[in-house]
Parts: sequence; C-alpha cells; structure tokens
Amino acid sequence: MSTRPQMLLINAAHGLTHYSLLILPTAVLSMAAPGGAFGPDYGRILELATGMFVCYGLFSLPQGWLAARIGRRALMGIFFFGAAAALAASGLARTPVVLAVALAAAGAFVAIYHPVGTALLIEAAGDRPGRAIGLNGVCGNVGVALAPVITAFLATQVGWRAGFLIPAVLLGLLGFGWLAVPQSDAAARRAQAAFPPIPRHLVRRAVVVLLLIAVASGLVFNAFTVLIPKLMQERLAASPSLLPLAGAAATVATLCGAATQFTVGRMIDRMTLKRVFLPMAMVLTPSLLLLAAAPGWAAVPLAGAVAATVFGQVTVNETMAARYISPVLRVRLYSWRFFVSFLGAAAAPPLVGFLFQRTGSLAASLLVLAGASLVTLGCALFFPDRPEELRPELWHVTGVPVPAE
Repeated sequence: MSTRPQMLLINAAHGLTHYSLLILPTAVLSMAAPGGAFGPDYGRILELATGMFVCYGLFSLPQGWLAARIGRRALMGIFFFGAAAALAASGLARTPVVLAVALAAAGAFVAIYHPVGTALLIEAAGDRPGRAIGLNGVCGNVGVALAPVITAFLATQVGWRAGFLIPAVLLGLLGFGWLAVPQSDAAARRAQAAFPPIPRHLVRRAVVVLLLIAVASGLVFNAFTVLIPKLMQERLAASPSLLPLAGAAATVATLCGAATQFTVGRMIDRMTLKRVFLPMAMVLTPSLLLLAAAPGWAAVPLAGAVAATVFGQVTVNETMAARYISPVLRVRLYSWRFFVSFLGAAAAPPLVGFLFQRTGSLAASLLVLAGASLVTLGCALFFPDRPEELRPELWHVTGVPVPAE
C-alpha cells in the first residue's frame, strides 16, 4: 500500500501547524481599531495569543501517553478537526475572552502534530527518512512564510475573520482526506520488526544529546527568527535607499534555511549523522559572532549562513530519533523533545527584547546566541559516529570493528 497520500497530508499538516500559530500577529493589524470589539491597543490584542503558545508547548508533553491509548492515526484526525474548529471559533469570536480561549484551544490541538506527525512520517518514509524529513521541514517553513502574506491579503480584501476561517475550512477538508486515506499499520509493524538491537549505552547517549540540543536549538532558532527582520533593518539603516529592501533581505536569508533542510535531508541518507551535524555546528558559532559585528550588506550572507545551519540542524535532530529510538518509544521521546524545545523557544522573545532595550542593538543578543550554540557544538562532538546508522543490519553482527569516535 502506497504511503504517498499519507505523507502528503502529514506535510500539509506541518505547514498548517506553523501557519495557524502566526495568524494573529498579522490579523491584529486589522483588528486594532478605536471602538472595535477588541479595542485599539495592538499589544493587548496580541497578548490574547499567550494561552495559544503556552498550550502549544504544554500539550506536546502528553501526546506519547495519548498515542499509546487511542493511536497515532486517531490523534492526527483529532488534530485536523480540532484545529479547524478552534480556528473557526477564533474567526467568529466577538469578545476578547472568547478569542483568547479559542486561540488556546487551537494551540492545544496543533500541539499534536510534532510528536505524532513526525513519528508517522518517519515510519512511512522507510529506511531512508532523511529526504522525507527535509521536505517536511521545508513545508513547515512555507507555512511560516505564507501566514503573514495570506492573512494580510485576506484581512485587506475580506476582513480579519477570514484570516482564521479560510485555514479552518482547509484543515477540515484535509481532515476528511485523512479519514479517506486507507489506514494501515503495516508501515509501523515493518518499522518495529526491522528496528535493530542498538546497544543501550548508545541509545542513552543519543537521547541525552537530543534533549540538550532541544533546549539550545529551541532558543537559537526562535530568537533568530524573531530578530532577523529587525536585524536587517538595523544593518541597512545607514543607507536610506536600501530600507525598502530590508524585509526582502530577511526573507532571502530565511529561505537559505528552508533550502538547506531539503539538501541536508538528502545528505543524511548517505552519511552518518555526526558527519553532517558536526560541520554545521562548527560553522554556527563563528557565523553568529561575525554577524554580531557585520555592517550593512555584509550581514545578509552571514544571516543566510546562520539560517542554513540553524534550519539544517532541525533535519538532523529529527533523524536522530529515527536511527536510535525504537518506533514504540518514538512518540514519547518526541513529546519530551518538543516540550523541552518549547522551554528554550519561550525564552527567546523576552531575551531579545530585554537585551535590545538595554543596549540599543541586536549585537548583544547575537553574542548570547553564539554562547548557546556552543552547547550544540558540544552535542555534535559527543554524538556517536557509527557506520551501522546507514547499514542497520550491522547492529546484529558481533565483532564488527567500530571506528574511534
């Protein structure tokens, strides 16, 4: 049975997960109006999304427990229909309280995707998950890129409520598509039957690295995506004629990251994870240090290099679980990984804001991120470099020479 329709729906779900989280930051520009139901204050309306992001982090934690009881496929169905209902309620909200509750519900439902959808994607991808994970990462970034553009268009042409209602309808239609796709556990059974007996000390080592990276990369990834538009404006401000291009420069730098995810995905199907991961980790710290001091247009290629390594590492991290963690335990690990990652990501906006207020520039924030990236470098050095990753049958063979790590 082909897994292609299932993988297409999982990729679409990834894009819509990130899209859903970024609707309000653009819709609020049309919502804030004197005499309006939500008031004229941009900041107060934006604060209504606080519950959404809190629930998005907290509700990733129990997904492993839920998957063991009601099944991963059923949870994905709940993702589609639950997120659709919550976004529709957000679009129909008439009071700030109702909007805040509806957004919080949306955060809880989209929290299902990463622990559950990623595990299903890896199973469907078979023994070469890198390309599939890379493409999946690109789909997530497309959701990030399209949310402000499409929401702004709908808010201008139809009204801000359409910014919530249109993706709600799309999620509902995809939910029916998910129910229509033949559901088979054959891929899961094959994955479990084929999963090799990896030594426990290596599994523990991989888990420790994965969780440490989740904290460090969660902070670096989120902080970088938050500050890059302002950074481009800051560095190009010396040339007034270039200011209109600041937003385009930020987009170009971010697209470098999206393109890298697919390329890295293809590489890790042919190379051990460490041999892909370590060079990127070695590039990240000096790139951030140089970016902290780079003037004018010199900041653009450096920001592109940072984006490429930060986004590329996400693909490597997802594949770590595929190669070292049994399918039975994978959803549970992803639940913890994304929860821990949220803790790092949640610290990013206040950190960037505080340092900018104190120093008047983003250089201090970039220096802090460079320090945090040293954790990632340490994890890359500590991660195993085993030929068995590419030839799992070697895990069954005793006496196979293992290169020094």
